[in-house]
Amino acid sequence: MTANENTVTLRLMTEHDLPMLHEWLNRPHIVEWWGGEEERPTLDEVYDHYLPTVLAQESVTPYIAMLGNEPIGYAQSYVALGSGDGWWEEETDPGVRGIDQSLANPTKLNKGLGTKLVRALADLLFSDASVTKIQTDPAPGNHRAIRCYEKAGFLQEKVITTPDGPAVYMVQSRQTYERARGAA
Repeated sequence: MTANENTVTLRLMTEHDLPMLHEWLNRPHIVEWWGGEEERPTLDEVYDHYLPTVLAQESVTPYIAMLGNEPIGYAQSYVALGSGDGWWEEETDPGVRGIDQSLANPTKLNKGLGTKLVRALADLLFSDASVTKIQTDPAPGNHRAIRCYEKAGFLQEKVITTPDGPAVYMVQSRQTYERARGAA
């Protein structure tokens, strides 16, 4: 595999990606951590919720993760301040971004691709000088995700309660990011 084929990149998701996203969001390894069995979305629900123009109204930017020319996952970033629906109500910094992502194919798990995806997302977000911190909130039992974030430079701060239940609040500050990139 060449370096380019081994690099995870991100492209903006389009409406044409929604049938693929629908199929991914219904895969058991994603359902387990992304809403659960009772939240399996229909194709219409995916269009209603994930259409890029709809997400933009919520300050969410959706991406498709690519390995070479192969789509391998979904990622999203969002402005934490003012997220609504009980999310990040105490946040006052407009530079904080939240992230979520998943790898589409269970055979791609445990190969370092999740870490590469998260690093690519952090690189993209921190290329914007207004971004001060990136946060994420995996479930306490999602050890694979927690370890992935740690390998990508995120630190566990505390266990919090979110509208989805308990979560491990993990962050990467711009200062930590830049220090790690300077040492590399």
